Order: sequence, then C-alpha cells, then structure tokens
Amino acid sequence: MAHIALYRTWRPQSFEDMVGQKHIVQTLQNSLREGRFSHAYLFSGPRGTGKTSAAKILAKAVNCQNGPGIEPCNQCEACRRITDGSVMDVVEIDAASNRGVEEIRDIRDKVKYAPTEVRQKVYIIDEVHMLTTEAFNALLKTLEEPPAHVMFILATTEPHRLPATIISRCQRFDFRRVALEEQAERLRRVCGEEGIEIEEDAVAFIARLSDGGMRDALSLLDQIIAFSGQKITYDDVLSITGGMASDQFEKLAQVIQDRDIGAALTLIDSFMQEGKSADKCMENLIYYFRDLLMVRMVPNSEALTERILDVRRFAAVAERFTPDGLISMIDTLNYYQTEMKYSVQPQTLLEVAVMKLCSGGGAPGRSGAAAPASGGAVSPAAAGGERQDAVVSQLLGRIERLESQLAAIVKQGGTVSAGAPASGASASGSTRTSAVQTAASSRKTLEKADIYLAGRETPEFRDAAQRWSQVLGRVKELKITVHAWLVDGEPVARADSNLLVAFKSSMHRETSEKPANKQLIEQALQEVLGHPYKLITVMQKDWQAAADSKQQEAPKEELQLVPEDEPGGVVKEEWISEAIQLFGEDLVKIKED
Repeated sequence: MAHIALYRTWRPQSFEDMVGQKHIVQTLQNSLREGRFSHAYLFSGPRGTGKTSAAKILAKAVNCQNGPGIEPCNQCEACRRITDGSVMDVVEIDAASNRGVEEIRDIRDKVKYAPTEVRQKVYIIDEVHMLTTEAFNALLKTLEEPPAHVMFILATTEPHRLPATIISRCQRFDFRRVALEEQAERLRRVCGEEGIEIEEDAVAFIARLSDGGMRDALSLLDQIIAFSGQKITYDDVLSITGGMASDQFEKLAQVIQDRDIGAALTLIDSFMQEGKSADKCMENLIYYFRDLLMVRMVPNSEALTERILDVRRFAAVAERFTPDGLISMIDTLNYYQTEMKYSVQPQTLLEVAVMKLCSGGGAPGRSGAAAPASGGAVSPAAAGGERQDAVVSQLLGRIERLESQLAAIVKQGGTVSAGAPASGASASGSTRTSAVQTAASSRKTLEKADIYLAGRETPEFRDAAQRWSQVLGRVKELKITVHAWLVDGEPVARADSNLLVAFKSSMHRETSEKPANKQLIEQALQEVLGHPYKLITVMQKDWQAAADSKQQEAPKEELQLVPEDEPGGVVKEEWISEAIQLFGEDLVKIKED
C-alpha cells in the first residue's frame, strides 16, 4: 500500500481530535447539542490550524445517522462516506480554481434541490477570498436566505479580503495558531503511534519551526522520518531543516560582546560551509536575540520564553547585555533582513550586519540606533534616563539658538552664521536651518529691489512674462515633478540676465531652488526665450512689500501749467516723448505749426 502523508493520516476526524481550538470546538458542540446550528459559517485563521478539518467534522456531525450530536460517530455509512468524499450532498469547492461567477451561479441553481443521501446539504468553500467580486455578488442572496436543508461553510486565511456583506451573513470563527506545548504533545502522540523514537529537544524544535501550524509540523516530521528512520535526534532535525543550535548562537553572541569581528566572520563562514542559508541565519539570529531580551526583561514568564529549551543557559547569556543593546541589535538585524530580500549577495549583508553589531552601531538611517551593542559593564536603567535627558536638553538649546537667529534675520536683515549642527540634532532643527537660509536669500534679493523694479518695464521682461506658459510647458516635458513646484511661481521682474520669480509657498520655492531643479528650469528658459537666464526666487509677499515701499519713497511729481504763448518748447518735447513711448516712433508724425 502506498505511503500516505502524516498530515493526511492524522487529520482530525472528530472535534475531540482537534488541537488548540478549544474555544471553537466548545461553541460548535453546544450549538449541535441544542440544535441551534447556523446556515452559514466563516472559518478564518492561519494555514494548517484545522479550518477545513473542522468544516468536514461539522458536516459529519449534522448528517450522522446516529445524530446530529456533539461528535460524529465515524462508524455509520454517512460518516464514512463523507470522510471518503463520496457523498454528493457534501460538496467541497476550491475557490482558488473555481472563482468565477458561473461556478457560483451553478451552486445557486442547485441549492434549491433537496439532498438525496443525507439530511443536510453542505457546501464547503475553501480559500473563499479568491472569489471574484461578481462571484461574491452572486452568492450574497443565497448565502443570506438558503433553503432549510443547506449549510454553507466558508474557509479563508485572509478574511480582510472578504466583503463586509459576506462576513455579516455568517457566524465567524477565528482559528488561532496552535500553542507550542499542544503541538509538542501531538507530535509525541504521532511518534508513539508510528513507532518512532524521538528526542525531546527535537520535538520542541519541530514545534518551534512550524510557527503554530499543526499541518506544517506533521509535514516536517514526515520529512525528518524519511531522513532519520525510526530514531530521530536533535542533530538530525538541525541537518534536515538548516537550523542552528543555540550553542552556535551563544558563541556568536560572545564574540559580538567581545567586538571580535574576525571571529564573528569566521563563525558566519562556518555556518555557510555547513550549508546554512544566509536568510535563515538572519531569521534565527533575530529570534535568538529576541529570546535573550524576553529573558532579560521578563525572566519568569513561560509564555514569552516558550521557544527556549534551556532558560537558565539563556539567562546567563542575557545578563551580559543591556536591554537597550539588545533592542538596538534586533533593530539592526531587522533592517538588514529587509534589505536582504532585494540583494543578490545575502551572505555579504549578513556579514555586514554582524560587523555592525560588533562595532556597536545601529541600523543606517535610524534615529537613536547607536545604543551600545555590548553590555560588558551594565549600568542601572537610571543611567539611560540621564543620557536621554542630556540629549533632550541639547536639542532644546539648539532649537532656541536657531529661533533667535531667525528672529534676528527678520528684524535686522542681517545674515546669521549657523554653526555645525549638534550631534543628534532633530529634524525640527534642520527645518529651522532651512528657514534661516530662505529668509537670508530673500533679504539679499530685496536689497536689489530698485534694479529689479526698473527691469519690469523692459521689452525683454515683457517677452518673458508673455511666454511664461511656454516655459512651464517645456519644464513639464523635461520633468513633471519640477513643473508641479514651479507652477506656484510667476515672473515679476528682470535685471541683466536674472529673472525674478515670486512664489506664494515657501516649500514650492525651496524645492525649485534645489540645484538639479534650478538647472532644469534655467535650461527651459534658455530654450524658450532664446538666451540664458539665471533663476532668482523670492516670496511673493516680500516682493510686494518691497515694491510698495519703493513706490512710497519715490518723489511725487508736481503738475505745473505753462501758458501756450510762453516759450514752452520743453513742454512740447515732453508731449512728443510721451506719445512716442505710448504709440512708437513708426506711428507718431511730428508736424510743425
């Protein structure tokens, strides 16, 4: 007889056999005892936690010839045939391959017919989240008000992808990951029934690797039996799964604490020579330091340290590190694990991450990630609080100095030389520095307001203003994101080869002033206007204020009346000049009286 996989051989056939779902089993049994079972159920949860098995057990319980009862008898013809999948009235559908509206319409047309072999027609739709929107719509009315002889059981690993209209029509049961101890107990029972001798450490390690999925644990056990035969050791499990023993991590943690980069790289190379994968090493290393942190912070909690085989040994290692150091190391490893997914050299990233831990550094780009990685001299938690207070005080002082410098610029018009930012300066300090530079640039521009005001009347500026829309269009062709910032500005004046553009938003102005963006804009100006221009920017409100101020300072002209018979050649010349300025030399003809 052909071998049958362990997870199929040991699939639960009754509620009593189900592992780790007591809250669901009790609810379903109570409803069966009282005859209050629903017409639609939704079973959701991680893979391998018993959703489909519970659905088939429920189908047998409601159709058992000796029931319905809280448990199927598994002896009558109905129970046996449902187990074999030969009852036409109990239909198991894989929604991943039958996800269209036509398949659901077929169900809708057939539900009205009474069952022919058992008392209740049951539809089990697995991976129901794979159905299309049209298929869900076709299922809605039938799911809400099916005939009395029909029951729907929907199973999914992703309930968030189901429409709320579907969920609201079902009784929802959330399956949980199976606890480590319950998995280990089940594995011991399977090994005992199959005549397999297995070490306790191997059982615990298999349970840990399955991550709460009972089916995964049985599949892994089946693979290890094929490798080891009738006797399974802890080393066999490590060999077949590519895992690493905790004593190897203990050596690595020791060299990290000693900051011995050479020894750390030698250990990693030995891992690779043993056939370990870099991503699996990184994952296991994160788990190891996580367990150290749990032992360090909550030493007596079995729930938080259930992954640990030898708590005392872990506690001895954890005492060498500070909690801040462990958190920093986990953060660093997590950063490089994310980067490893997109790298063609994962081993190199693993080595870089370990070297980073040895040097005491944190993840790149992470604020506050420079906590010491080693914990040679462990100081009280109060020492960490004092360091934080010092950093906060330093930042507050820096912010106050920047605010004072900005106020000086606004009031006096002077330029302020801001020193190099203090170590650990926050993003708020960087923002204020940028504001200081922007204000200083505006002040320098407005000091030349006379030159720019005079340039407003030149034909070159009028040409630039009229063709500004063409400039914007060319910028949009070159880079649409730069156009999005530049469209906030408009040309207001010209001086020599400088074109002054006023912006309403400081953010739009600062982005347009960035070297790469400014170069692109100046390129568009030259292409459209025919000669090179240098872009000068200013805030619109500042430019308007400067223009109004200069206009008020200009001397007022006095109107003087000159008699016609008085020698007034000067007056006539002024009229002629004004007429030429208004209408042009080609249209003005001068005739002598």
